Amino acid sequence: MFSLEGKKALIVGVANEQSIAYGCAAAIRAQGADLAITYLNEKAEKWVRPLAEKLDAEIIEPLDVRHPEQESALFDVIRATWGELDILVHSIAFCPKEDLHGRVIDCSTEGFQLAMDLSVHSFLRLIRLAEPMMRNGGTCITVTFYGSEEVIEDYNVMGPVKAALESATRYAAAELGEKMISVNALSPGPLATRAASGIEHFDEMLAKAAKRAPTHTLARIEDIGAYAAFLASKEARNVTGAVVKIDGGYSIMG
Repeated sequence: MFSLEGKKALIVGVANEQSIAYGCAAAIRAQGADLAITYLNEKAEKWVRPLAEKLDAEIIEPLDVRHPEQESALFDVIRATWGELDILVHSIAFCPKEDLHGRVIDCSTEGFQLAMDLSVHSFLRLIRLAEPMMRNGGTCITVTFYGSEEVIEDYNVMGPVKAALESATRYAAAELGEKMISVNALSPGPLATRAASGIEHFDEMLAKAAKRAPTHTLARIEDIGAYAAFLASKEARNVTGAVVKIDGGYSIMG
């Protein structure tokens, strides 16, 4: 029903085939977009590069958002290769394990700052770098979770962090709307990714989510990718500042 033919997309956060970012990359590529895919470090490259090559990614570059110089270097490559960018997908989050597994009120200053920087401010930094290259408009997408709105057992400090990410999404959408750059967040229910596996009692969370959702079915990375591809299309040009639930109705249940 829609095409991304000729569009240029940067996908940040691919770790393996179960990554939300990989689901987004595959769906966006299937609709015709050209891809730039990043990997965290040399250790991650051996897993990510084959996936990127499988999707015919034209650009495969390292990106650790703890190092701003890598952000600048990545966009230098994109600028030299394409000269423009239409789509940004940000699917990264991090919190030190000792802070993630403890009470929110016990979270260390350093852990809280790091979680906010890597999970929230990195999205804003990437948008800022992408903005000048989205001369004909564009789409910026991040990934959040329902723990931003309700207390989810064992999600802990990532709840406030994701709440901040959603607020940042709304403000960025308001600031970039006149340039026809949309900014949205996708909010899947619990699903089995490597990042989520760091949450305590995660298997129990998955089982409870499937039971609670009206569909009794957990979201798949393909579901999330399909919605990301739609948001990147001209048909979704008037959708911005949204937090889109893709969770089988999990979030509507009391």
